[in-house]
Amino acid sequence: MKKIKGIIDRFEEGFVVIEIQGGTKDYPKDIFPKDTQVGDVVYITGDQVEIDKSKTKKLEKEIEDLMNEVWED
Repeated sequence: MKKIKGIIDRFEEGFVVIEIQGGTKDYPKDIFPKDTQVGDVVYITGDQVEIDKSKTKKLEKEIEDLMNEVWED
């Protein structure tokens, strides 16, 4: 079964909206770990979800760095 990498975009009634290669796809919320948060990098294989905390932290740092560049005087 294919492993899909995505980023959690938002939560909607019973679903988690995942950004995958520029698009979005809805997945049932009940297949995700309880501590899942917006911005988490996830790997989805069928009905199994794995949160990649290290990639999530790296992505948060990249976004923070970009924001700091934008707001510098």
